[in-house]
Amino acid sequence: MDDVEVLSVEDATRLIFEALAANGVPDEAARSVANALAAAEAEGQVGHGFSRLEDYVAQVKSGKIAAGAAVRVRELSRTGLLVDAGHGFAYPALDAAISKGVRVARSHGSATMAITRSHHCGALSVQVEKLARHGLVAMMFANSPPAIAPWGAKTPVFGTNPIAFAAPRREADPLVIDLSLSRVARGKVMNAKKSGKPIPEGWALDREGRPTTDPDAALAGSMVPIGEAKGTALALMVEVFAVMMTGAVASRDAASFFNPEGPPPGVGQFLAAFQPSENGDVRFQERLEALLGHIAGLEGARLPGTRRAAALKAARESGIKVPARYVEVARRLAQGAE
Repeated sequence: MDDVEVLSVEDATRLIFEALAANGVPDEAARSVANALAAAEAEGQVGHGFSRLEDYVAQVKSGKIAAGAAVRVRELSRTGLLVDAGHGFAYPALDAAISKGVRVARSHGSATMAITRSHHCGALSVQVEKLARHGLVAMMFANSPPAIAPWGAKTPVFGTNPIAFAAPRREADPLVIDLSLSRVARGKVMNAKKSGKPIPEGWALDREGRPTTDPDAALAGSMVPIGEAKGTALALMVEVFAVMMTGAVASRDAASFFNPEGPPPGVGQFLAAFQPSENGDVRFQERLEALLGHIAGLEGARLPGTRRAAALKAARESGIKVPARYVEVARRLAQGAE
C-alpha cells in the first residue's frame, strides 16, 4: 500500500496554494486552483487533486498555461454568457462564470455559461455543486484531449468528455452526479503511471485496439467508453456543447493536459443553470424528495453521489489521505525547489 499523509482540507488547500504561488502563479489564480484541487481530493477524485500539481507547474513554466491570464466575461444575450479563460487555468474562469451565472439565472430563470480557451477543469462535481447550493439545477459539459475512439475505430477523436449534474435539496446536501464517459477517468491511468503500477484490464486499449494493463500503452492508445457505442454517442453530444457552443478547440486537436510541450489545449466547458419553480403544480423540491426517498427505500439501491458524500464527510472529520509522494512534491514546489 502506498504511504499516505493525512492533511486537513485547509492544510491541503494552503499547501497547493503555496506551491503554485512559489512558481509564478498570481495569488488569485493560485487560490482558485488550490480550492478546486483540494475539493477534488477531498471527494476522492485523486486524478484531479494533488496528482495534477506538478504537471500544472511544468506547464506554467513552459507557457502552456498563461498563469496570469485575465478572465473576460461577455454577455451574449439576457441569459447567455461567454467566458474567455485566455489560455489560463480553467478554475478562475469557472469562478467568474458561476458568480455571474447565478445572478443571471436568479433574475431570468436560467443562464448558460460557455467557457473557451480553457484548460483541464478537474472534478465537474465541484463546480455544479456550487450552483446547486445557490438553489439552481445545473449541468456541465467539458471536452478534453483525444482519449476515446468512435465505436468500432482505433483512433481517439473524443476526450473522456465528462458530464455533471446537480440539484438543490430542501434539507440535505445537493444531489450531485459526475460521470466521465470513459469507463474510468483518464487521470486514474496517469496516476497509475506515476505510481509505477499496472491498470486493471478493461480500462483501456493500446494503439492497435487491444486490451492493455500497461498505463503507457493506455495513454498512447484509447480509453474504453462506458456503455460501448452509447458512450461514444454521449461523447459526441458533449463535444457539441463544449466545443461548438463555446468556440473551443475540438478534442481531436487539443494538446495534452499532462505535459509541458505543445500549444495550450484551448478546450471548452459549458454550464447551464435553471431556477426551479415551487409554484402551482410544479412543487420541485417536494417531488424531488419523494423520488429520492423512494429510491433510497428500495432494497439494495444506492443514490448517486452517496460515495462522494461519505468521502467529503470523512475528509472534513478526519482529513484527506494523500499519497506521500505527492505531498513531498508539493512541499518541494512550495520551497521553489523544482
